[in-house]
This record gives sequence, structure tokens and C-alpha cells, in this order.
Amino acid sequence: MRALDDVTKDQLRDDIPSFREGDTVRVNVRIIDFKDTKNGVVKTERLQAYEGVVIARHNNGISSSFTVRKISSNVGVERVFPLQSLMLESIAVIRHGRVRRAKLYYLRELRGKAARIRERRF
Repeated sequence: MRALDDVTKDQLRDDIPSFREGDTVRVNVRIIDFKDTKNGVVKTERLQAYEGVVIARHNNGISSSFTVRKISSNVGVERVFPLQSLMLESIAVIRHGRVRRAKLYYLRELRGKAARIRERRF
């Protein structure tokens, strides 16, 4: 495993802010759309913002990932993002949360005010 870390060391991104579980983040993701036209297929690219609470983070070098949960139309939606992916345009930390666990899977059962996370003060 150490040899793999040595090979992928220069491929790691350096523009990722420090964030952890409980933080509210806004992730701008590149979305590629394909449209059929008379002349063929046209490829367009756009940015889509995804804002929610980080409920898990897996730190494993080039294969690191984090899970973001948000509520959309009263339905909980979770999405796992590879941390080193080129499809991530930017990650912005909106709010720092104060939590005492590394994995916040218990938020899946909570609704409304019960699912609030206290803000971390520096």
C-alpha cells in the first residue's frame, strides 16, 4: 500500500479546504449533458451546487471520499463524492458543526429541529 501512496502522491489536489463531519459544505460539481441534435451529439458542461451536512469522511489517500446529506422536498438525499475527483470544481465550508462522533449516520432518522447541529466556535 505504501508503494501506491508514493505513486499517487503528486496527483493529490491541494485546493481542498479543511472540513470534517458536521460541517455544512457547498460542493460545486461539473455536470456533463449530452443533447441529440440533427448534426449529432452536443456535449455541454455546467456546474451544479450541492449543499448539505458532511455525515462521513473516509481518508485514504487518492481514494478519499466524503458523504454529504441534504433534505430536498422533505426527502433525505445523500451523495458520496470522491475527494480527489476532477469533477469537483470547488468545496466551500458554509458552517462548522460541533459534533462528538466521526460518523453521523444517526441523522438519517432525525427530522426538523432534532436534526440540527450546534455551531463550532473558534
